[in-house]
Amino acid sequence: MDLYSKKDKSIPQKTALITLEILILIFSYWILFDNGYNKIFSPADTGGGNELRHLIIFIFNLIVFIRICITIFYILERAMPWEEAFSIPIAFAIYYVGFAILGFKSAQHIDFLDIFAILVFIAGSFINTGSELSRKKWKKNINNKGQLYTIGLFKYSMHINYFGDLLWVTAYAIITRNWYSALIPVFIFCFFAFYNAPKLDKYLAEKYGEQFEEYRRNTKKLVPFIY
Repeated sequence: MDLYSKKDKSIPQKTALITLEILILIFSYWILFDNGYNKIFSPADTGGGNELRHLIIFIFNLIVFIRICITIFYILERAMPWEEAFSIPIAFAIYYVGFAILGFKSAQHIDFLDIFAILVFIAGSFINTGSELSRKKWKKNINNKGQLYTIGLFKYSMHINYFGDLLWVTAYAIITRNWYSALIPVFIFCFFAFYNAPKLDKYLAEKYGEQFEEYRRNTKKLVPFIY
């Protein structure tokens, strides 16, 4: 985890990442609004699905993109290697394009379940980006140097930012009204719980020692009050 200790603006890498993200967003727009889905999967068709649902999915895409920009250009201070600059857009293509494809054919009218999904998406986005912004502000205080951030939303979960990610990805899955979409948040949960979180925990344990061990003993790993 040496990467976490290396600070660098990584402007070329971040510029490449954002450029790829924009191209993937354009592709998702083509799928949802310019008959791209039918051109790929059903050449004889010229329509399909619920247009308002398509719009909600694309708005989700735009919000996620804005949050990525905030994260990499403001919150992120560590170095970004080139492999990360290319792997992140590939991963987010699952959301921008994958959910667009999975939800395109759903003709069901928007109902209370969709409103619930929108609220979950908003909550997840706030928890993820809000927790990161609060931690960054706290770390800027010189009096907190060398201390582990365990307050704010992070007092409810060691990886509350990952929990926020899990919420908004689940909201995407609900909006598509496609059972196959459920596989994506399930995979994300397993990735966070069994790979990302343990890897980060190892780094934090080495850096903060007993501070981290006490935090781990008294705080849920990922899902507040549950796990």
